[in-house]
Amino acid sequence: MERRVAEQLRGALGPVGLEAHAFKVGWYNAVLQPAFHLSYPDDTLAFVVLSTPSMFDKALKPFVNKERLKIIRDPVDQCVCHHLSCVMEKFPDQRVDIMFDYEMLPSRKPKFLAQTAAHVAGAAYYYQRKDVKLDPWGKKKIFGVCIHPKYGGWFAIRGLLLFPDIQVPFLEQPAPVDCVSTEEKRIELLEQFNFHWQDGRYRDIIEVKERYSEEQKAYFATPPAERFRLLGLPQEAQ
Repeated sequence: MERRVAEQLRGALGPVGLEAHAFKVGWYNAVLQPAFHLSYPDDTLAFVVLSTPSMFDKALKPFVNKERLKIIRDPVDQCVCHHLSCVMEKFPDQRVDIMFDYEMLPSRKPKFLAQTAAHVAGAAYYYQRKDVKLDPWGKKKIFGVCIHPKYGGWFAIRGLLLFPDIQVPFLEQPAPVDCVSTEEKRIELLEQFNFHWQDGRYRDIIEVKERYSEEQKAYFATPPAERFRLLGLPQEAQ
């Protein structure tokens, strides 16, 4: 069942620059405090959805051109929502729950921890402070960051698809690719991400096969309120 669902998701999401990676809810819950657990049985099938560099041209720009006369608040979020909602229609006999990376619980906690989900699904390695043996940061707060073996830091985690009626007790957990394997590189990665994230150097910590286009870099470097102009959206669509 998992294989059939995965193939359908690949067929629907791949052409628009999105990836779906399977995991069991239990893998995710096992590495987190109870306050962050997903409220599903451990064997429930789930997929973490990533956007790749090609999503900008394959999904976002066509979506904006099609929707340009409608009200658009956040083009990327609405584009991803559109494509994941279309995916649900491919499973008319299944319940599918969707969680997006920007959604919050009433407690102001995120609905799910995106980087943890990507790590347990084997999609990207979540490098954290605990992955450095000789910690040079003392009392500083250091945030972790996911690195994709193909895209480095040139990707984003967009959401979860959960299939509450599909239980996969025998699903085998893939290990994420440890592509930043030396102590020195891990320190460099966390330094760049925490203290110099604006320049984006952390994204190229490994040799990547694909990165954002110059147009896409300019889009995400622009304050959200000004991005509409870059996409050619009329004022009334905002």
